[in-house]
Amino acid sequence: MTGERHRRSWWLEDALEGESPRPALAGEERADICIVGGGYTGLWTALRIKESDPAADVVVVEGDVCGGGASGRNGGFAMTLGHHFLNLREVCGTEEAVRLARASAEAVREIGRVCSEHGIDADYRLDGWLWVATNDAQRGAWESTIAAIEQAGESPFARLDPEEVRRRSGSAAHLEGVFEGVTATMHPAQLARGLARVAEEKGVRIFERSPMVGLEREAQLAVRTPLGRVRAERVVLALNAWAARLRELRNGFVVMGSDVVATPELPEVLERIGWTDGVAISDSRLMVHYYRTTSSGRVIFGKGGSALAFGGRVGVAGTARRRTWVTERLHRTYPELAAHPIDAYWTGPIDRTVDGLPFFTALGRPDLLCGLGYSGNGVGPSVLGGRILASLALGIDDEWSGCGLVRNPPGGLPPEPVRYFGGLLVKRAVARKERAQDEGRPVRKLDALLASLAPSGLVPLD
Repeated sequence: MTGERHRRSWWLEDALEGESPRPALAGEERADICIVGGGYTGLWTALRIKESDPAADVVVVEGDVCGGGASGRNGGFAMTLGHHFLNLREVCGTEEAVRLARASAEAVREIGRVCSEHGIDADYRLDGWLWVATNDAQRGAWESTIAAIEQAGESPFARLDPEEVRRRSGSAAHLEGVFEGVTATMHPAQLARGLARVAEEKGVRIFERSPMVGLEREAQLAVRTPLGRVRAERVVLALNAWAARLRELRNGFVVMGSDVVATPELPEVLERIGWTDGVAISDSRLMVHYYRTTSSGRVIFGKGGSALAFGGRVGVAGTARRRTWVTERLHRTYPELAAHPIDAYWTGPIDRTVDGLPFFTALGRPDLLCGLGYSGNGVGPSVLGGRILASLALGIDDEWSGCGLVRNPPGGLPPEPVRYFGGLLVKRAVARKERAQDEGRPVRKLDALLASLAPSGLVPLD
């Protein structure tokens, strides 16, 4: 495996094939709004700004290429906020939680409409999501979430017969599960590259390979890159895990790694086991396994929470051991794939908040804005993030600028080095707990206690 193959996701390598890079920023530029970050959040924000104010002069500066971060290497799940309803209710109240859950479902559909309207070939498939149990301890992990959302008058989840779960997922490893219909899978890097193209067509200027090396906080803000500078009336920071470099944000989330493997195209194997649509699947552990197929017959299989970065530094590197762990879990879930070698492996950082929800806020002044903290579920919610940040940047008083996710960084994390070394203890306890549950053994009391301190995953923790 080459270094480039290791650094880039298979998605991004595929999307960049035959493309020429956009120019880097060189010299002095001026803009009404400068967006730092060319991933989903930055690009959706740019598009929403131009939608509300076509005359606005918008510049996007991206340190790598658009989609070079989490937007181009995730599992390609566009999910709603429904599975986070308990935390959403805690943060926003029931009425706002319901509104945002509905809006997040509409956001998933909107991605499909945008792809269709603008010719973005992102392999969008609205085939739903299976939330499953792969050991006895995970059975019913969704019940408190479903009860809360049904009490609020919504019913996005359907309980399935265990045999139906196994049939739809193509695996006997799934003991039971529930189904949410409004989830899509897609080619995430093609989506990011397509959004960048559409933004340029609407007049947004995009500079790639232009990392922010300085933020001038004078009367007028300015973003410095290695070869240039953008002076702007307002700056939006859409940096994902890289936001940990900013003092106001580094205690609002932890930087963790997520590892992914991809198989070769195996359509005949998938046909044989019955896994033939674009359904997304996640198990119910904290260090979640998530997986799906592509329309060409690849299996994409990932694991979250496998590495922890000290001080928010984003250099989360992959290892042969982690690749082996993810591959072994893939083969345990789908033994029929074990005879076929892994075609690609990649890893990278995600920004995980204590409550698993994103936040959008101003950093000490109304003209400096940021949004992050998607905690591994950013493809769909970033559509909402773009609406929120666009309204804040344009000074529009509406349901987005005043929504429940406009809040201070959630905090709840200790300072370094306690956060890092304490996080390692918690992460290892979670791994031991989940290994014991997989093997049907009792969980040690100390491991259960330490694991309860982890940031929330699919299943809220006390």
